[in-house]
Amino acid sequence: MASKLLRAVVLGPPGSGKGTVCERISRSFGLQHLSSGQFLRESLGGGGAEAGALAQQYLERGLLVPDHVITRVMMTELEKRREQPWLLDGFPRTLRQAKALDGICEPDLVISLNIPFETLKDRLSARWVHPASGRVYNMDFNPPQVQGVDDLTGEPLVQREEDRPEAVAARLRTYKDAAKPVMELYRSRGILHSFSGTETNKIWPYVYTLLSSRIPPVLPDEEH
Repeated sequence: MASKLLRAVVLGPPGSGKGTVCERISRSFGLQHLSSGQFLRESLGGGGAEAGALAQQYLERGLLVPDHVITRVMMTELEKRREQPWLLDGFPRTLRQAKALDGICEPDLVISLNIPFETLKDRLSARWVHPASGRVYNMDFNPPQVQGVDDLTGEPLVQREEDRPEAVAARLRTYKDAAKPVMELYRSRGILHSFSGTETNKIWPYVYTLLSSRIPPVLPDEEH
């Protein structure tokens, strides 16, 4: 019998399509999509919340938000949802974060997206964002309606420093090193499911089938 309290995590390097996969899972299975990036932006807009103020110091310098800061933000949000099903996107990224998550609730299912390095490099280098909302555009396959501006607000898009070609390789190495022990932890528990490919649309049917074996979908799969 499928658990109605499924707690799932989607792991993957920058540019792997985690956000797109999570949105599809959320729509198809009714799981609440919890994005670490979204919670960070909300904490920054909260007007002086301590964790948000700490995060701001790192983001303004273009640095990764450290474990203790993102963990505090995420633990606050997850504490509110102890009795709810959810889908985590962008957390945990390190073993320390994974152990903090265990203190709230051990995940039931972990999906890992394995995308070739060259594909990730091309995707990230073509990526532009709307800073206020976090909306992401890709100049190759998801461009804005008007070049250089956000579809909804008309505000300028920016290319983040870490998405510039020279920075991408270092980001991917950092992710791989940090993620390896997280993968090993979840593999040892028998809950890690890895999907490889270069296109989200080709990976998605397999993800949908996996989730369907655990909980009933609320929408039929029409996104092949």
